[in-house]
Amino acid sequence: MAILTLKNVGKVYNKRWVALSDLDFSIAEGEFVFLIGPSGAGKTTLLKLILAQETPDTGIIDVAGFSSSTLKHEEIPLLRRKLGVIFQDFKLLPDMTAWNNVAFALRVCGYPGKMVKTRTDELLAQVGLLHKSKSYPQELSGGESQRIAIARALVHSPVLLLADEPTGNLDTHATDEILQLLLDINRQGMAVLMATHDIELVERFGFRVLELQEGYLIGDRKGNSV
Repeated sequence: MAILTLKNVGKVYNKRWVALSDLDFSIAEGEFVFLIGPSGAGKTTLLKLILAQETPDTGIIDVAGFSSSTLKHEEIPLLRRKLGVIFQDFKLLPDMTAWNNVAFALRVCGYPGKMVKTRTDELLAQVGLLHKSKSYPQELSGGESQRIAIARALVHSPVLLLADEPTGNLDTHATDEILQLLLDINRQGMAVLMATHDIELVERFGFRVLELQEGYLIGDRKGNSV
């Protein structure tokens, strides 16, 4: 069953720059997919469309039970709770500890204190950083910061995790750790769409690869799960 489907999706900025054109593809529940392409190919624009940060100019996006053709503004927070997202620059709040960076995502949604503590501890343990719960972002390594960001992205048990160049600022060892964590998450049944420039990384795995170039989907190579 598809968790994400794009039908003839296009996005144009300033009536002249075609960011995406005529995208057609689906991602199944529990699938791991790499999204590749050079800078400016449209990877980040695509992720923004899926998150409803932008709206398509043509076509329809169906994701996690929501459709871009009928999505109401007040439904966007409900959609985003079904999606997790991590970024190259982590986007942790610098004045909050690792624990509070994760807990904050639960508090703003009105979860009771006991549930916030239980879930936050659970997620920090899942990413192997419960012992760093009192550390601030500036006290963490890049790999540790990304693991905290992943924990935060998982607070609502999303059905699809969007990763925008999650290893772009990391060394080889930290990259391997993050990929292993994402693979573990995927094996538990969560779909993952990971945008990356790292072709060597992509080629190490047998997953499906979507390739964008100048806004067009020029490749959809099927892979095998590892």
